[in-house]
Amino acid sequence: MKIDFAHKHASLKDILLDNGLAKIGDAFVNFVFSLAVSNKQASPTNVRVSSDILSEALKRTGYRKLLPSRSDRHKQGDAVEALIVYAWLEGGISLEECVSILQEKADIPVEAFTDLITTSISRLDMKRESD
Repeated sequence: MKIDFAHKHASLKDILLDNGLAKIGDAFVNFVFSLAVSNKQASPTNVRVSSDILSEALKRTGYRKLLPSRSDRHKQGDAVEALIVYAWLEGGISLEECVSILQEKADIPVEAFTDLITTSISRLDMKRESD
């Protein structure tokens, strides 16, 4: 599927700082986590993932350092949302894989998202900037 609004990024840092991707990523992250929790509980539910969970997961991966030092939790959460949806849009990870990874540790959301971030990054073929 070709998505016209998402352009190729040269680096992980570019993805993490893309506010446009974060907007669609917000909906995507909440959707896949809602599916994961629904599967785990065997009952449909709607879950909203907090910036606190996403920012802590980003810190645990070690990639927080790619964001400006004054980035608050909300900006860090946006970065995670941008990353996850970008990996999906680029075909690096499927919707089913996202749900499966999150479902495995749905009771510990920070760990679940740490795993999803790590998997998403490992699937993207790009320069990894460290500044």
